[in-house]
Amino acid sequence: MSEPIDPDVLEFAHRMFDLARSGAADELAANVDAGLPVNLTNDKGDTLLLLAAYYNHPPAVAALLARGADPDRANDRGQTALAAAVFRRSADSVRTLLDAGADPAAGGPSALETARFFDLPEMLTLLERAR
Repeated sequence: MSEPIDPDVLEFAHRMFDLARSGAADELAANVDAGLPVNLTNDKGDTLLLLAAYYNHPPAVAALLARGADPDRANDRGQTALAAAVFRRSADSVRTLLDAGADPAAGGPSALETARFFDLPEMLTLLERAR
């Protein structure tokens, strides 16, 4: 049987996910530099990177990638940061993720499938150039 998680640790983790959602790139970077796992996931498997991408915060995406965030890590539903950035039509985040090696075919639905399903030709063009 596992030990219950300390409430202070849970509160800190929730704060870190809130920073990713709000795009607080400098504060996120400082916490990762101080030892926060860059690929920390929440109860849905969402990473800090996926949340920063979904909420359209290219500077936070770049800061996390610069610190080793896995660009292809999928959440519990198979979604990746790249697919999230495509869905949100964030060309800056898409380019940053692709430059970091994100695979347009990773996940399910993949970034490519997302661009096709939602008829996002500008995103599809970015993804296809990367292949």
